[in-house]
Amino acid sequence: MKDLDLMPANATCTTCPYCGVGCGVLASPDGAGRLKIKGDPAHPANQGRLCSKGSALGETVDSDGRLLAPQIDNRSASWDDALDLVATRFKDTIAKHGPDAVAFYVSGQLLTEDYYVANKLMKGFIGSANIDTNSRLCMASTVAGHKRAFGTDTVPGTYEDLELADLIVLVGSNLAWCHPVLYQRIVAAKNARPNMRIVVIDPRRTATTDIADLHLQITPGTDVALFNRLLSEIHQQGAVDADFVSKHVTGFSDTLDAATSADAGVTGLSHADLTQFLNLWVRTEKTVTIFSQGVNQSAQGTDKVNAILNCHLATGRIGHPGMGPFSVTGQPNAMGGREVGGLANMLACHLDIENPDHRALVGGFWSAPAMPEQPGLKAVDMFRAVSDGRIKALWIMCTNPAVSLPDADFVRDAIAGCDFTVVSDLTNTTDTARLADVVLPATGWGEKDGTVTNSERVISRQRGVLPAPGQARHDWDIIADVGRRMGWQNAFDYSCPAEIFREYAALSSLAAAQGKDFDISGLAELSNSEYDALRPTRWPVSRRDRPAGRMFADGRFFTATGRANMLPVEQATMEPSTPRQYRLNTGRIRDQWHTMTRTARAPRLNQHYGEPFLEIHPEDALALGLKPAELALVTSDHGTAVLRVLITDRTRPGTVFAPIHWTSEYASAGRICTVVPAITDPVSGQPDSKAADVLIAPYAPAWYGFAVSTTKLDPKTDYWATARHISGWRSELAGLQTPENWEDFARALFNTPNAEISSVIDPSKSTARIALHENGVLIGALYAAPEPVAVARSHVAALLGDPGSAALAGRPGADQPDPGATVCACFNVGVNTIVSAIAEQNLLSVEAIGEALEAGSNCGSCRPELASLLNATLGQAAAE
Repeated sequence: MKDLDLMPANATCTTCPYCGVGCGVLASPDGAGRLKIKGDPAHPANQGRLCSKGSALGETVDSDGRLLAPQIDNRSASWDDALDLVATRFKDTIAKHGPDAVAFYVSGQLLTEDYYVANKLMKGFIGSANIDTNSRLCMASTVAGHKRAFGTDTVPGTYEDLELADLIVLVGSNLAWCHPVLYQRIVAAKNARPNMRIVVIDPRRTATTDIADLHLQITPGTDVALFNRLLSEIHQQGAVDADFVSKHVTGFSDTLDAATSADAGVTGLSHADLTQFLNLWVRTEKTVTIFSQGVNQSAQGTDKVNAILNCHLATGRIGHPGMGPFSVTGQPNAMGGREVGGLANMLACHLDIENPDHRALVGGFWSAPAMPEQPGLKAVDMFRAVSDGRIKALWIMCTNPAVSLPDADFVRDAIAGCDFTVVSDLTNTTDTARLADVVLPATGWGEKDGTVTNSERVISRQRGVLPAPGQARHDWDIIADVGRRMGWQNAFDYSCPAEIFREYAALSSLAAAQGKDFDISGLAELSNSEYDALRPTRWPVSRRDRPAGRMFADGRFFTATGRANMLPVEQATMEPSTPRQYRLNTGRIRDQWHTMTRTARAPRLNQHYGEPFLEIHPEDALALGLKPAELALVTSDHGTAVLRVLITDRTRPGTVFAPIHWTSEYASAGRICTVVPAITDPVSGQPDSKAADVLIAPYAPAWYGFAVSTTKLDPKTDYWATARHISGWRSELAGLQTPENWEDFARALFNTPNAEISSVIDPSKSTARIALHENGVLIGALYAAPEPVAVARSHVAALLGDPGSAALAGRPGADQPDPGATVCACFNVGVNTIVSAIAEQNLLSVEAIGEALEAGSNCGSCRPELASLLNATLGQAAAE
C-alpha cells in the first residue's frame, strides 16, 4: 500500500467516522484548515489501510457551509436562548401530556459518551424509552437474533478470524464497497493461502464477487430457506457436534425438524451450485459466515440471523479461531450505541428494559426519578407517532431521517407537522434540519472527542484535531446542558467525556454482576490523561478474570440456562410482484456515505458516481424502452424518484438497484427511500429496505444537459443532480420543455446577467453549447441536446477558472487526453487513463496497473473494476 502523502510527526491518532470496521487514522492539520490523513499502522482493525472515503477525510473538514450559531425559526440565537427554549418546551410537553409525548432520534455517528448522556436523560430522568437510533435501520435484526440465541447482543469473533478461516461465506454483504478494509484483509489472506474458499450469497453481482469461488445469486429474501437447507445437510452428513449441542445448546430437535421440512427450491439456485455450497460449508470446520444489510434489512431479518446462527451452533463452530458467525456493522458506533442502550428496547450495558431488576439497578445507579417499564417506540413507529400527534416534541441528533427512513415523504411531513422539533447537526441545510424549529450547531469528526466501538468489540478513541468552528458544541455537552436546565443539575454536571466514560464503565460492572457480557469495569478508574491516551481495546475489560478475545469458547452463554438457543425458523412466503412491478434493492456505493453530509464535500468522492442511478437488467430495459444514460421514473404507492439508467447484468431480471445517498440538497428527485414502504421485521422493528415493489417507466425530457460552474447552481429545471468538482461544481440537467432562448436560459441558470457569452446553437438538431466568461476566465458552461449529452465531463470541469477557450468543443484536443470517469478515487485515476495504459504499456495484471498509475494500490476497493477493465481491454486486443 502506498501513502497518499507523507505525514508530519505531530499526527493525532483518531478513528474513522464511516463504517463499523473502525479504522485507525493519523490526522494532522495542513495549515489551510484541512487535515493530512494516513491510516494508523498500529491500529488492529486496519493496520494502516484506509478506504477511499477514509483517505479523503481531510477534504471534508473545512467550515464552508457549517452552522456556526444556534438558530430559532431560521434566525441566529444565543445558546442560552436556544437551550432555554428546548428545555422549556420539553418540560411543558411532559407536564401536559406525559413523558411519552417526547422523543429523541439519535445516530450511530454519535460517540459513546454522547449516546450515554442522551440515553440517561430520556430513560432515567424524562422517564420514557422513546429514544431510538438510525442503527435501527442498520443492525437491529442482528441485535434481536443475538439476544434470542445468546441471551445478549454479543459478537463472538474477531477480525483475525477472517484471516484464519478456510471458508468465508458473505451473506448480503458487498464488503468490497461497504467495508473495504475488511475486504482487503480477506484478499490478502486468500493471496497468502490460495486454498481459502470464498462464497458470496447476494442477488446482485457486486464488486465483492470478484474474489468469490462461488457466487450464489439467490432469489431475494430466501436466506432462511437456504440456511435451513444447510442445517438439514449438516445433520444428514453427520457434521453435528453432538457433544457441544448436548452440553451447551437448547432447541436443536425442534429447529432441525423445521429445517428438514424447508423447501430450498425457492432460492432459485441450481442443484450444482446448492450442492457445492452445502458440501463446502459442511466439510470445512474453519468457516466464518459474515452477514450485513442484505440479511438485516428485511421483514424476516431476525429469522435470517437465527438461521445462520443455528448452523454455527449445531456444528460448535463458534468462539474458536477461524470460525463463527460475524455481523459487520454499518456505522462507526452502531456497536457503541447498542452497548449504551441507544435502542428503544434496551438499557445501558446490555441490560433489559422489561426486567424490573435491571431497571432498578440502572435507576439506582443514576439516582433516576423515573424509569420506563416498557420499550419505547422504534424508529418507524416513532415517526408514525409524530405524525398522529402522540409525540409533540422531538429532538433529532446527527442524522437525517427525512431521507434515510422508509416512506421518506411521510417522515418529512411528520417532522414538519410536529409541534416542536430540534435538530443537532453540522449544518442547517439537510432535508431534516430545514424542518426544525431549533437547529443546534454540533461538532463533527475532527473536532469531537470520545470513544466508538467497532464490529469486533474494539473501543477506540476519536480525538479532536481541529477547533470547533464558530459556536459549535459537543453533543454530550448540549444534551447535558439541557438536562441541567430541565432541573437535573447534579446528574448532568459533566465537565469532559472522560468523566462520562468512567461513569459508564462503573455501571458496566453492575451489569456484569447480573450475568451480562458487556463489562468495561477495568477502565472505570482511568484518569483524564489515561483516557486521553487510551489505545484500541477490545471488551470485556473486567476487574474480574474474563478473557477479552473470542466469546463463547467455553460454551457458556448469557441466557438464563447458560445454554445457547437454537430457534426454529421458517421461510416466509415470497409474494410475487405483478408483471408490471420490479423488486427494488437499495444500498450503498463505494465512495459515498449515508446521506452525503460529509462525503459530498470531498470532490474526488463525487467522481465515481456523480448522480443517483438505477441499475436495471438489459432484458428489462429493452422491455421498458430504456436506453443507457436516459432517465427512469420509479414510483410506488408512497413516492417517486427520477434516476439515471445504468443497464447492467449485475442485477437479476425483474430486480433493480438504487443507492440510498442522494438528498434534496444534491438531486431533484433522488431520495430513493420515498418509494420504500415502511414494512418492518416484527421482532426487531428494522425496516425492509431491499424488497419494495415499484413501477418503472421512461422519464422523457425534451432535453438533457450538463453544466459546470464555479459556484453551486440552484437549477429550476425539472430534473437536476449536482456534485462538487475539484474546480467547482458539475450538474446533470433535464427539462420537459425546451427553452425558447438558450443564452437567456444559461444566464438565468448561472445567475450571471453580465457574463460574456459564446455559444454554438443548432436549432435543427436542438443542441446548444454555451460558455460564460467573467474577467477572461471560464465561470460556467452548458451543453444541451435532445438525448443524454456526450461531453468529456472531467475535462470541461477542469477548465473552470482558466481562459477555457476550448470549452465549446466539449472534449480535449489531441495534446490533452481526457482521463474519463474516475475509477480510482484515492488517486483520481480515470477510465480512459487506465485503458490507455493497459494497451500502451502492455499491462497484464491489476498489480501492474497499480505500479504504473497507483490505481488500486491504496484502499483497493476499485480493484474489481480494474480487473474488469483489464479483461475487457485485453479481450478486445485479442479479438483484433
